[in-house]
Amino acid sequence: MGKGRVVLTSIPGGGERPGAAGPEAVSAEHTRPSSSAAEIGQRARIWHVVLNVAGGVTPLPSLKQGLEQLAHEHPPFLTARYAVDHAEIRYWEQADTLQDAAALALRLWGEHRSSAGLPPWEVVGLEVVDRPTYHQRIAEGYAEPPAFLGGVHPY
Repeated sequence: MGKGRVVLTSIPGGGERPGAAGPEAVSAEHTRPSSSAAEIGQRARIWHVVLNVAGGVTPLPSLKQGLEQLAHEHPPFLTARYAVDHAEIRYWEQADTLQDAAALALRLWGEHRSSAGLPPWEVVGLEVVDRPTYHQRIAEGYAEPPAFLGGVHPY
């Protein structure tokens, strides 16, 4: 392996609640960062993103197909709801800071517009919250969980 090559490693506890397992639950393999990428992964947090886009009227079958392709291109895609002139996309993003997660979210539609066959809509709304805040809102009844867990559905 050359000096300039970065080795990526998985992030311990990526699918668990924060604080669910202590450092002792992480395997010895993951406790020794092998690269700067591993160190970056240790700092990263999980953010819940709600992205709202809107624009001109688009036929529903092609919009649904485009959103399904977006879900395929950008996992983990939680859910999308759509109508002929607007859509809401909910998903999880991994980033070091809220600013980084918001910047990634603001670029999502434009970066995948051509490859996923999405309409030339603009971003009209964005919400980014960390995972504990998202779960706290749900538990306290201040936010509704997505109408559908996973997939692409009309409003």
